[in-house]
Amino acid sequence: MTDVTLAVEGLAVRYGHIQAVQQVDLEVRAGEIVALIGANGAGKTTTLNAVSGLLKPSAGAISFEGKGLGRLRPQEIVRRGLIQVPEGRAILTTLSVRENLELGAYSRRDRREAARDLEAVMNRFPILRDRASLSAGNLSGGEQQMLAIGRALMGRPRLLLLDEPSMGLAPLVVQEIFLILQEINRAGTSLLLVEQNARQALRVAHRGYVLETGRTVLTDTGERLLGNPRVVEAYLGG
Repeated sequence: MTDVTLAVEGLAVRYGHIQAVQQVDLEVRAGEIVALIGANGAGKTTTLNAVSGLLKPSAGAISFEGKGLGRLRPQEIVRRGLIQVPEGRAILTTLSVRENLELGAYSRRDRREAARDLEAVMNRFPILRDRASLSAGNLSGGEQQMLAIGRALMGRPRLLLLDEPSMGLAPLVVQEIFLILQEINRAGTSLLLVEQNARQALRVAHRGYVLETGRTVLTDTGERLLGNPRVVEAYLGG
């Protein structure tokens, strides 16, 4: 795992007069799960949204597979294979489960391959096959999270960004979601994971970064961060 898939250098993002992110440096290497942890307001979601092109940085550089993303619109970034599963899932509740999944392939022109990918997503998430014709708003929270992940997979991501995938879910469902993420990673997709459940995130992460007040302040392997006294005291309830 030596090839750098995503490189973020000196990232700064402002909301008007508010400096939300000041100095974020991180990288995701091919085949990695990388966790981004920190307190509420540390800049984690802002960082993801800047990588996705939803926010324009005030400073710094973002590159994906060696090419800069600064001038690209979000849909162009998606077409390059960098796709975000947003906080709150953002599924379209009035559409069916199948229609939500099909929207994940909206930018693709290979309809036959997209149909195969839809079948693969249904195989990965059998509950979505069972609910395919139902309104997505009728799904449970865990099922909606599976739908959001499945929709992202329809775009064939090489790097998947996930913002708080465990939010609002029961502990057993959280475990299931994280097992699914590990399976996706083993199948060849790199993951950048923002997660308030720092312990669970670091357990599955190859490496992690700690953000404080919009700055990267610490990085190490997931295992070492789990045992780092500073991390334990601040984020793991130690």
